[in-house]
Amino acid sequence: MASIKDVARLAGVSVSTVSRVLGGTGPVDEDTRRKVDKAIAVIDYRPNLLAQGLRSKKGNVIGLVVPESPHETFASFVEHTERACAALGYNLVVGNTSGQPDVEATFIDSLLRRHVDGIIFSRVSDRSQVLNIIEKWNTPAVTIDRAVDRENVPTIVIDNFRAGQIAAKHLISLGHLRFGVITGPQDIAISRERLKGFVSTVEQHGLTLMARNIFEGDFKFESGLAAGQAFVDRNLDITALWGENDLMAIGAMNVLLRSGLRVPGDVSVMGMDDANIARMIVPALTTVTQPFEEMCRKAVELIVAIKNGLPVDNKRIVLQPDIVVRESTGRLVRVGRVANTSPRSSP
Repeated sequence: MASIKDVARLAGVSVSTVSRVLGGTGPVDEDTRRKVDKAIAVIDYRPNLLAQGLRSKKGNVIGLVVPESPHETFASFVEHTERACAALGYNLVVGNTSGQPDVEATFIDSLLRRHVDGIIFSRVSDRSQVLNIIEKWNTPAVTIDRAVDRENVPTIVIDNFRAGQIAAKHLISLGHLRFGVITGPQDIAISRERLKGFVSTVEQHGLTLMARNIFEGDFKFESGLAAGQAFVDRNLDITALWGENDLMAIGAMNVLLRSGLRVPGDVSVMGMDDANIARMIVPALTTVTQPFEEMCRKAVELIVAIKNGLPVDNKRIVLQPDIVVRESTGRLVRVGRVANTSPRSSP
């Protein structure tokens, strides 16, 4: 790929001169400009406008920092945030922290030093220290998804307690009495809130979620596999299983089906997120939905409002989840224990 140095070498000028031509800054005589333009055409150089904006401290750039960009949930964040930015004339630069607090801190510090117009971030965990970094700079910031109470910056979150209530109410309405839950990491507030909502609803109906039927996962497919295998191996007495995200629910369902169990005939399974894969698998997954597009749009709008000095009356926006009922949940048709059968083949 051609670089600005290649343009300068071919045109016989300095890199700074090429930069002035590209950016329209500083005096450049017409003959020199023609040489640079010709060199750009010859080697088909395409300047990185986003990087130029970051270097020049202007360029309408918003940073988005997520824990796992390949994860479908955060891939949705990237997609919707990019659209929202484009609609308002902003570029988006994305950072993937891979769930590492030190990477998260380093990337956000880098964005701040490059004077982006604002930062939207979903923290690695509740122990994240990025707010301490952001508070030292006069840069608009908004937390989304993984936020905790009493943030010092505006936040946009899902009512995760309500999500747990929705999941429990749906399963109870189908006649289920014995439940299993695969949670997200318990050092993330959204995981704890979802579990609290589920437990609260179960108890309101005079039922109990046994501690042994709660499996802590990490929001990844593999932890769903592990949870599903644990339920089968320990012959746990459940007829309904909720995974706090779709990937874990699908992982568990994979094991249950390969173990000879019927979904939903023996065990009803539901997830959360309404990821694309939820409607692609068989049986299609019942899931608690999240308004990701609205979350990302509001986050970008908040950044732009703060940047332009507009008043922000509501610094904590809570969006409501919903439910999509598909094939993986059904009415209770048997009362008994999950069969402890050997898998027909490894997942």
